[in-house]
Amino acid sequence: MPKVALACQFCTTLNAVDLSRHADKPKCAECGKPFLIDRPVKVREEHFEKTVLESEIPVIVDFYADWCGPCVAMAPMLDEIARTKAGELLVVKVDIDASPEVSQRYGIKSIPFFARFENGEIVKTAVGAVGLDGLNDLASTTST
Repeated sequence: MPKVALACQFCTTLNAVDLSRHADKPKCAECGKPFLIDRPVKVREEHFEKTVLESEIPVIVDFYADWCGPCVAMAPMLDEIARTKAGELLVVKVDIDASPEVSQRYGIKSIPFFARFENGEIVKTAVGAVGLDGLNDLASTTST
């Protein structure tokens, strides 16, 4: 039963979500709205530690910005990874403009910047428009 702490996108309540039951469409304990885990989940700075660093399963983080053309181009491919790997890993997006402390902590200088976290540590990264093959490599790799 891999669990991860996810903030509800509607009411921002932090919930413990069992990702092995993603097909059951888990709902927020506070407002009852569904968590859509089969697509990238936006994570804000204040939830990064609980959601990413304390996750019981691997997490791919897309450090991005809305104004970044390559970030926009990679979005559909990231959606595909989230959909095909739902329950095995979590795909999250961190807006570097809205969460500057997180991006500074990891020295993000170019975007898109993709990082695979396992047990609170970065185990692999990819920078730029790496395409679906690059994201698949990141999604299937368990160590550097």
